[in-house]
Amino acid sequence: MRHKKFGSTGHDVSVIGQGTWYIDRGDRKAAVAALRRGLDLGMTHIDTAEMYGDAEIVVAEAIAGRRDETYLVSKVLPSNASRRGTIAACERSLARLKTDRLDCYLLHWRGSFPLSETVDAFEQLVQAGKIRSWGVSNFDAEDLDELLEVAGEGKIACNQVLYHLQERAIEHAVIPWCEKHGVAVVAYSPFGHNKFPDQRSKGGAALQTIAKRHGASARQIALAFLGREANVFPIPKASSLEHAAENAAAGDLLLSKEDIAALESAFPRGPRPRSLPML
Repeated sequence: MRHKKFGSTGHDVSVIGQGTWYIDRGDRKAAVAALRRGLDLGMTHIDTAEMYGDAEIVVAEAIAGRRDETYLVSKVLPSNASRRGTIAACERSLARLKTDRLDCYLLHWRGSFPLSETVDAFEQLVQAGKIRSWGVSNFDAEDLDELLEVAGEGKIACNQVLYHLQERAIEHAVIPWCEKHGVAVVAYSPFGHNKFPDQRSKGGAALQTIAKRHGASARQIALAFLGREANVFPIPKASSLEHAAENAAAGDLLLSKEDIAALESAFPRGPRPRSLPML
């Protein structure tokens, strides 16, 4: 598994990580096993959130005895993101995750509390050793501009945003902004939300052609496309050992310029939307 610098944090993080949205639903034993298999295969970046039900509890079981090899990320809900509320939410997440620190802690999306309050709380948590860095999720470029005015350069570790082949809106402004300011981009729902391209569609056919050329699967090609930029880290979810292994193998897959051009043609970026797409 290849690693890349995670924004301004200085940490090397696996190219492909592991998402956990809805992972608490269904077979919990299988979910834990899939996360552990992902760790075995080098997907050491695990992302979760207080919003994800019991996902933090599932993650705690998966990383038991393996915390030091895990780059662990969780998120605070906007409704909890006051100065005091952020600190309390972090403490609850740490308890559910059975750990004494997070590697990165994110504001899940922008809410009604001033960004200055949340940033002050993040910095207090850093000073206390409860988190090693902090970032945001679902922030458009204009939101990032405001956050930068509050926090200053070198403080924002990452921005986690919706990004998949059929939703490339962040390429217009978010990815360039983050690249300019040394901020990692974490791509959630990298296969789309229950709508991966059908192989009979134009895009699906292009994926199959490139996959055959690389001896890979269409989903591996999709992950490799998203991770082609130096500052982008996809975090697919896996519900089985097989899916975890498939996702991990994409971490060593490099696409050619021709592959990338073919995918860009098959999945047009389209115009920049008025608001940032999110789930």
